[in-house]
Amino acid sequence: MSAHSQSRRGFIASLAAVLTGAAAGALPWNRALAVEADDAALKQRFAYLSTNGNSSCSRQFRESIAGMPVTALIQGSCCSPMDEHRYIEQVKGLRAFRDIAMIPADPYDLPAALAQRLMPYYELALTDAEQAAYDFAMENSNEQGPCCCQCWRWHVYGGLAKYLIREQRFTGEKIARIWDLSDGCGGSGEHVH
Repeated sequence: MSAHSQSRRGFIASLAAVLTGAAAGALPWNRALAVEADDAALKQRFAYLSTNGNSSCSRQFRESIAGMPVTALIQGSCCSPMDEHRYIEQVKGLRAFRDIAMIPADPYDLPAALAQRLMPYYELALTDAEQAAYDFAMENSNEQGPCCCQCWRWHVYGGLAKYLIREQRFTGEKIARIWDLSDGCGGSGEHVH
């Protein structure tokens, strides 16, 4: 067997493993890239994501997520141009949560399959104590919520918060931290509107 055939078979086997894992609920995607990347690699990712985004704040875009292939990626910022320094800070900050696969490792490079998994949690009714944690995050996060507007990110990261509160027993303080690190609006700082 030629080296080319072996290489191609290896690639196909790797792709099949990723697709099988995604369909089964495993979340391998780009997590390793964001978690292990050094500053130079993050700058390269920034250069790509800041100029090749497909994200939109429209209702139509939010509704289209359900029909995206599981291998699709939602990339780039929603509202303002990305800021390289802030991007690197965010990805490095999210590394503290690397053990929780449902927390996206990169707020500007989100697997559609993960968004599809998180959005239904947004409709989850919380207990009074859980709602108090959610309300604390709403009042104390930079954006006063999961995003600066009620776009797809609001629903995905709102769903993430409810998942983390219910399944991981996250406090409102931790949710506010996750939302601040996961802010995908672009820009260099707070985006309260």
